[in-house]
Amino acid sequence: MPENEPTAETDVAGHAPDDAPAVRFRLGIAYDGTDFSGWSRQPRLRTVQGVLEEALATLFRRTGVTPRLTVAGRTDAGVHALGQVAHVDLPVDALASVTRARRGHPEHDSAPAAVLARRLTGILGHDADVVVTQVEQAPAGFDARFSAIWRRYEYRVADASARHDPLERRRTVSIPRDLDVAAMDAASGALCGLHDFAAYCKPRDEATTIRTLQQYRWVRLDDGVLVASLQADAFCHSMVRALIGAAVAVGEGRLEVGDPRALLEAAERTSAFTVMPAKGLTLTEVGYPDDHELEARAGQTRARRELHVEGLIG
Repeated sequence: MPENEPTAETDVAGHAPDDAPAVRFRLGIAYDGTDFSGWSRQPRLRTVQGVLEEALATLFRRTGVTPRLTVAGRTDAGVHALGQVAHVDLPVDALASVTRARRGHPEHDSAPAAVLARRLTGILGHDADVVVTQVEQAPAGFDARFSAIWRRYEYRVADASARHDPLERRRTVSIPRDLDVAAMDAASGALCGLHDFAAYCKPRDEATTIRTLQQYRWVRLDDGVLVASLQADAFCHSMVRALIGAAVAVGEGRLEVGDPRALLEAAERTSAFTVMPAKGLTLTEVGYPDDHELEARAGQTRARRELHVEGLIG
């Protein structure tokens, strides 16, 4: 699965039957990806989507509704998230049943979104490795996947000069050599813009490798840990970890500063660097336009992907 991103495939959305009025909710989600086999629901594997949809199924078990999530970006096994976004459509009658105040247990906030958030947390557990950080009724036209205009990731590397914190080991990759962060930052900045990132993406049927990389920077924190920040309209399969691998190769001196750009322009998969492990990667934020632009953005994104699929099939 991709580190993030929507391809030409269609996620299974949790829409209510056509004759049942429904309310769409936007969910903020965070998770430690270490013990998950990625986001997407898979048979016999523990996934973020699977755990969350099981919690929703438990909450709605007496209503006959099986809610399904649509996510902003599907993450790979081992990838973490602080700012994941999903939406779910809930039939009005089922929602009213589930969020009704319980006898003898008055809700301090009885708004449906607040009740959903509390009850999902109660099912997931207060010390779980996946947390629903926010629930709110979605504005008109909102689609977690197709309305998004950018995704932002960070990647953490502790080199030989960094202070190695055992409490951060599940989200930080250790490298036993010193890295030249200035060279890494220079090489990474040269990759920004609209390009065909075929050299940095695993090929997938019916999926384009053309992306706009809006930002790619490296900094060294006070504790010596190197942190990359990347933002793009979308990322294709393994693109983020490949971009990180190219920068690390520059930092080690195995590639020159101009080599990642030269590899980009070659537009074909390469073995000049190693794709980095998933555990250093965190989806930090998903960006959306103003509310009045949500529906138009979703339509534009959906049309582009449908046009791409038709072109490949034809």
